[in-house]
Amino acid sequence: MPLAIQAASQALCYPLVAMVASRGPGGPLNLAGLAQANIVMFFFGMFAISYVTTGMVFAKTREGYQKFQSVTLLTGVTVITIQALLCTPVLAHLLFGKIISLPPDIERPARITFLASIPLQFLFFVRIPYFVVMYIGKATGKASLATIGRIVLTALLSPLFCILGLVGPIWAVVCLTVPVAVEAVISRFFAGPFLASLKSLPQQTPGAGEIFRFNLPLSIGGYFLSISAIVLAGFIARAPDPGRILPVYYLALGLANPMAFAANRIQTIVLVFPPQSNTDRRTLFFALAAGLVLGLLPLTFTLPGLIEFYYVRLQRLDLQDLHLVRLTAIMLVSFPVSVAIRAQSEGLAAGQKKPMAVLTGHAFFLATTVAAGYGLLKAGVPGHLIGPVGLTLGSLASSAAMRIFLSRAKARPLPVAPTTTSVGQIR
Repeated sequence: MPLAIQAASQALCYPLVAMVASRGPGGPLNLAGLAQANIVMFFFGMFAISYVTTGMVFAKTREGYQKFQSVTLLTGVTVITIQALLCTPVLAHLLFGKIISLPPDIERPARITFLASIPLQFLFFVRIPYFVVMYIGKATGKASLATIGRIVLTALLSPLFCILGLVGPIWAVVCLTVPVAVEAVISRFFAGPFLASLKSLPQQTPGAGEIFRFNLPLSIGGYFLSISAIVLAGFIARAPDPGRILPVYYLALGLANPMAFAANRIQTIVLVFPPQSNTDRRTLFFALAAGLVLGLLPLTFTLPGLIEFYYVRLQRLDLQDLHLVRLTAIMLVSFPVSVAIRAQSEGLAAGQKKPMAVLTGHAFFLATTVAAGYGLLKAGVPGHLIGPVGLTLGSLASSAAMRIFLSRAKARPLPVAPTTTSVGQIR
């Protein structure tokens, strides 16, 4: 439960600020642009999540921590430099207008929020070393407390921004950035005692190149998932009426994503409660049950009264699109279920020290998502249904590939990085 609550609460920041984006000129189109900019931002920040695993290997001494922190910050500077270059008018239009094929009304907020999110991107790298040293010190409660504080502050700022009239895509990014900055400061405070307790072992100081090379393969699988989300958005944008469908899809996905993040933590549960034999299916049954519960929870927002309050009053969705968002939410029930199954497979691979199984599974996720998106688009399936079907089939194919790999591959004692959902990492 604590793992699920922490993961889901991190993802809730983005639906919370959706009301700030959608209340500005352009309405829900701002939200679609913000969501697409976040997907691209997460893609370039994928190194951040795998650095947590890398830090827990190299940051156990004072010198190792200092070297790890410098490599992490240098990587962050490199990432935001690339992001800044992509914000130039020509490259930004090429990325959002040509490659992803966003309509002009969605491309504009996507481009401006991608630029405004550069400080947010760097803050994600700043806080990593503090989280790592707390994890090494087994102080996960303190690390989670800092994240919960971020969620509470976001929940307070979102309606305040709306009351003050600070609305639109840029203010939505500000509403995301300020709590993350506070989270980084609190994390530094909590990490202080653990930093002071690190032992000094100069002879064991790792090199910057060694840390980076170690981290590089851990990021590959996450990139497969991020590419899948971007490609899938491209297929949806090419379906009929994208200016109407994309906001519907992202609004429904905004509630399903926190549940998928929570389901992804089943990987950790498998590592704590590994199968006792080849016939032990307890974690698989738990994954199915937990995934189904998590998948059904967002449907509460489709009940009469709640659906009008959340989607129309808070998110400013057009009343005539409620039937579309309800159908999309129903189709997304399978998303957390499939993520739970995939996470259970990832846990088995991690427990057997077979990271190539995870990378293979993520590659199959990408291939299946692309094939499904293309096939559904050619078949004339509406855009708001392409996403749920593609995400579900991708996770199921990924799980099947990992299980086949595990039955054949030999164990290799390498670390397995934390995984992401199809729309980016938990940040």
